[in-house]
Amino acid sequence: MPLFEKSAFSPSELEARLRLHLLPDLGPRRFHQLIDAFGNASSALCAPASAWRVLGLPAACAQARRSAEIRDGASAALAWLEGCDQHLLMWDAPEYPALLAELSDAPPLLFVAGNPRILEKPQLAIVGSRRASRPGLDTAAAFSRSLAQAGFVITSGLALGIDGAAHQAALDVGGETIGVLGTGLKKLYPQRHRSLAAAMAAQGSAVVSEFPLEAEPNPSNFPRRNRIISGLSLGVLVVEASLASGSLITARLAAEQGREVYAIPGSIHHPGAKGCHQLIRDGALLVEGIEQILDSLRGWQSLPVAPSKVPPPVSHPLLALLLAAPHTSEALAIASSLPLSRVLAALTELELDGAVVNEAGRWFARVS
Repeated sequence: MPLFEKSAFSPSELEARLRLHLLPDLGPRRFHQLIDAFGNASSALCAPASAWRVLGLPAACAQARRSAEIRDGASAALAWLEGCDQHLLMWDAPEYPALLAELSDAPPLLFVAGNPRILEKPQLAIVGSRRASRPGLDTAAAFSRSLAQAGFVITSGLALGIDGAAHQAALDVGGETIGVLGTGLKKLYPQRHRSLAAAMAAQGSAVVSEFPLEAEPNPSNFPRRNRIISGLSLGVLVVEASLASGSLITARLAAEQGREVYAIPGSIHHPGAKGCHQLIRDGALLVEGIEQILDSLRGWQSLPVAPSKVPPPVSHPLLALLLAAPHTSEALAIASSLPLSRVLAALTELELDGAVVNEAGRWFARVS
């Protein structure tokens, strides 16, 4: 049975809220304003247009509320909610995640595919570049696995790159993960992550969105999505990001919301490290392992913390150089004082062992 049927809201009030939710130019603050003014969504829909104008609401909202398009959209949403593992959470209902409810612009409605109960569990967000390097993807996966094993739900935006690596790694160790979309659940973006989203919903994790089910990937949706990622979480870990990355928006929203912000440093020559370095300058906690994250969240000591794995010592000199920064083959030969032929042979062996990877002519160490 869908979760919404267990709530205190009547079917007519649920439909009224879905209709309000579909109105153009009616964001979370105006939605809350209507409920505060009229007591419930049903009364707000029945109120005269003049009453809406007094509240300063756009004329388009009042005009559209009785349209066939809005009614049909609400009916379609109610039909969707009849499906297996498809739910709706209201911001003023007991099942709504408490941390998210603290926000002044908390989403009035959250559509959930999968298990809605994990939204109340302690979460850590892992975000970063869509065009992440191989080492960045490995680092995101390693942190996600360890944090999931430590009892945290891993929250991210289901984007390509760091987000997808974090979600998949949590699933790989039997952990739980939440994907927050910048589209409606019926218009999942990017499409390349459809199978990942389906696996998350099927394996006890969840995919959520505040947007109507048919909402397209409008660029303005994604900064709004980011406040939900940070709002659900105790802290946000940025793994790899440029200065223009949306991950920095998520991190700054987290700071404004009173959440912890963590950043992983990188090479000064790597553009994907510049965003993390800026966050560190702005006060984010520089982290090199999950112990630093766990130490900053001592209030959650009841979590079943898994012992961290001590990395094996680096025995190969070329691997030690690559852990410090990516290099070309020629640069490695100069730095190691080895003949280029020996460097190329050693790199081949390391690549076969999965210890290094070549991207665009440069060699990177892989993080296990």
